[in-house]
Amino acid sequence: MMKRPFAEMVSVGVAVPPGVLTNADLTRMLDTSDEWIVERTGIRERHIATADQSVAMLSCEASEKALERAGLTAKDLDAIVLGTASPDRLLPSTACDLQALLGADNAVAFDIAAACPGFVFATTVAEGLIASGQSKNVLVVGAEKLSTITDFQDRSTAILFGDGAGAAIVRKSTGSSGRGILSTFIKSDGRLAPLLYRPGGGSSDPISEKVVCNRSHYMKMAGREVFKAAVLAMAEACDEALERAGVTADDIDLLIPHQANIRIIEATAKHAGMSMNKVMVNVDRYGNTSSASIPLALDQAIAEGRVKQGSLLLLVAFGAGFTWGSTVIRW
Repeated sequence: MMKRPFAEMVSVGVAVPPGVLTNADLTRMLDTSDEWIVERTGIRERHIATADQSVAMLSCEASEKALERAGLTAKDLDAIVLGTASPDRLLPSTACDLQALLGADNAVAFDIAAACPGFVFATTVAEGLIASGQSKNVLVVGAEKLSTITDFQDRSTAILFGDGAGAAIVRKSTGSSGRGILSTFIKSDGRLAPLLYRPGGGSSDPISEKVVCNRSHYMKMAGREVFKAAVLAMAEACDEALERAGVTADDIDLLIPHQANIRIIEATAKHAGMSMNKVMVNVDRYGNTSSASIPLALDQAIAEGRVKQGSLLLLVAFGAGFTWGSTVIRW
């Protein structure tokens, strides 16, 4: 059996639109308050893209930073794997649009529709491409423009979501000091799809006057049920990734969970037996950015000096599908 690490994550780059929507702004749109939002979610503000800021454009900005930090150019890329739940269009993939923007002529490009764990799923695919010999340098992206699929008349979802992009370079492991991806775990349960989904706008119920009037092209969520499922799934994902990597929670230097809700983050840390000072939290600044949330948090952790060479990281996420996943990485 081949032994990990096959691949290592060597750099991260992010991009967020400058526009900010605060809780105070939302109180002028909805029957809510800053106190109510913060108490239930931990969110204080989120970034919102303008009409001319596409997912591909945000992805390009983040990717260029990641490439520069890795000392690579777009020509060096063999593959682009992009996780998103809010693609710019249904055809072609946003990854192909990103490939064109970057000038990554040598890279195969495709999207992954795994919602919030999209970055973890994309990282898992990148590792597989490298382990199989298909690729040496893979660009992994998680990018969203969730403001376009959020119903700002629905208090239960309008307070949660924001826009942004994160990118990472995953390359063939050099074998130095055990650095690299030590384990991955991904799973899904489609039976729970109606708890968090977009009923209309796809091929089964195409965009029409009826869909627009019913607002069924926006996300719908059964919050309490999603919370319960998320806590259980994140706990399983933590356990599986740690076991597969042959490490314990005590060995982890930093837990970087999907930034959906502070209560879910706290429950995940409690299950893992980790104090919150070993958990990266920035949900207050960005809200839930789905597949972009983990790279946004990772980038901030690096900038703050919480991630250093040799740090052992546990990344874990849960989202619509339902999908969930995790990875242990030696930085």
